[in-house]
Amino acid sequence: MLSSADFLFYFLGLVSLVFGLGVVLFRNPIYSALCLVITMISVAGIFGTLDAWFIAGVQLIVYAGAVTVLFVMVLMLFDLKHEMKTFSKGVIGNGVKLAASGVLLGMLGTYIWATYATEPTFKPLPAAATSSIKATKDLATSLFTTYIFSFEVIGILLLVIAVGAVTLSRITGGTHHAD
Repeated sequence: MLSSADFLFYFLGLVSLVFGLGVVLFRNPIYSALCLVITMISVAGIFGTLDAWFIAGVQLIVYAGAVTVLFVMVLMLFDLKHEMKTFSKGVIGNGVKLAASGVLLGMLGTYIWATYATEPTFKPLPAAATSSIKATKDLATSLFTTYIFSFEVIGILLLVIAVGAVTLSRITGGTHHAD
């Protein structure tokens, strides 16, 4: 019999799978973005059921929050009616899609074979390194001391990108022009 934690884990896995398919299958990009948000929230829930609370929080803040908002902002910048006309149809477009699918299936098959058909090559970590509190503290310490300049530069770069995208969309002749 499944415990409530096991049931929640499998339920959230099913939710993330169904809405992950919705991201790919919906033709409306806003519906796809909403499915992406639900997928990210359910993945954060899966991390929570595995007692990985730090990763669950990062998943919610970074992916369900910031990245999805960025996707929606980019979708708003494009003239989607014009973009639908530019999709490639024909022999070359279908060949590229078929080749990309083959590469993806090859990578997936290699991963499955390497995971289940061979002996693992990793060694377990020593007991002192398995403390999640110590690992999180070490990560935060190095991020806010050694790598603080890089961390701040990335933040400023993301801000400049967002401001530039909004500015480009508002100028005459930008992405949202009157037809």
